[in-house]
Amino acid sequence: MVRLWVVGLMITSAAMATEVSAQSTVTFNKDVLPILQNNCQSCHRPGQVAPMSLLTYKDVRPWAKAIKAATVARKMPPWNADPRYGHYTNDRSLKQSAIDTLTKWVDAGAPEGDPNDAPAPKQWPSGDWEVEPDIILDGPDFDVPATGVVDWFWVAIPSHFTRDTWITSMQFQPVDPAVVHHIGITFVPHTPDVKYNEPIWERIQRDADLITVPGQRFQQTVVTRLGLGGREQDTYVPGHTISDYRPYNAARLIPANTDIYLNLHYTPNGAPIRTHVKIGFTVAKDPPKHQILMVMVSGATDREHFRIPANDENWAAPVGEATFVRDVEIISMMPHMHVRGKSMTYTLTYPDGKVEKILDVPHYDFNWQLKYDTSVKVPKGSKLRVDAHYDNSANNKYNPNPNRDVYYGEQTWEEMMIGYVGVLVDDPKLDPRQLFESIRR
Repeated sequence: MVRLWVVGLMITSAAMATEVSAQSTVTFNKDVLPILQNNCQSCHRPGQVAPMSLLTYKDVRPWAKAIKAATVARKMPPWNADPRYGHYTNDRSLKQSAIDTLTKWVDAGAPEGDPNDAPAPKQWPSGDWEVEPDIILDGPDFDVPATGVVDWFWVAIPSHFTRDTWITSMQFQPVDPAVVHHIGITFVPHTPDVKYNEPIWERIQRDADLITVPGQRFQQTVVTRLGLGGREQDTYVPGHTISDYRPYNAARLIPANTDIYLNLHYTPNGAPIRTHVKIGFTVAKDPPKHQILMVMVSGATDREHFRIPANDENWAAPVGEATFVRDVEIISMMPHMHVRGKSMTYTLTYPDGKVEKILDVPHYDFNWQLKYDTSVKVPKGSKLRVDAHYDNSANNKYNPNPNRDVYYGEQTWEEMMIGYVGVLVDDPKLDPRQLFESIRR
């Protein structure tokens, strides 16, 4: 009797252990797929910027160990802001519990699990858009050569807006993102002499090493001639494809009979290609309560002040400063530098003397130029300061040549320093030039 009882107890215990083990096993369908849907698939699906799809188990299984390594190291999803400063409504970084789940799944052999446990596939907008657009406009075709330098150029396209139109989101879709350095967009009243779809160049003189010859002011001739100075621009860069104003009950006004000017910068990558860009808009049915303005704060760009010495691993750029002349709300920040960019911070000094760091990006990544959405109420008289540092040493693996000084310029092997700031205002027709007392450059 005793022996039978012991054997029965052992069998029961083994069965219970098996049941507990089965319940605790992390599977793709039950545990991993929801994480991928919420945090990864916006980029990791066909037609988007990521190199592989993460929609199905078949897609994901070969990348299991790589997913564990990237998430444990917090390289993916890309999110470069220091969590000690600011609060970001679009924080895409994974919580530790999600990283632990992915790690357990990989360590268990990446089991698929019961298909019935899988959530329904996430529905994405058609045509590879992040938001289904109401209006889609095409830029002109352009032949990007296999090698050489392609200077920036402007090109006008008709907007087809015959009446005042409030747009609630704007997104860029380069057909071939591998050759697109950036896309800028601005809106200009129509003039009878406009020529659509014809590039408007301002050629940059360069030396034998393709470095910009001193004394040139980038784009100034074209900007002045076209009347683009001081006009608000929005920008596509790697990692930032859409500006969505809908969460703020805000929009941007495109007046009737407005032309769209695109600022295009293509970068040859070894093979000639004919390409173009698309722009998608969503449109408000009713006038909004607020307007969002995108402004730029940067420091001096002349060679006397902006020179990154060879082999300097922590060079500080000239500071950019701007003083607000009205109450506003900062709702986004986006640092922009090139491949030697190392870090950027945004700091507010309030009228009462309080100093607050509202963004710190200690490890800037040119390949993921992220926009950090926030909500910071800024009273009139507050000063915004933008600081940037650069690594022009051999320790920077993206540095094309650490043994030469680097100056401000348009191309990736040169440098830039721009602190983009998205500002929410109550006046839906406010000109962005009415925001600041001064911008120190």
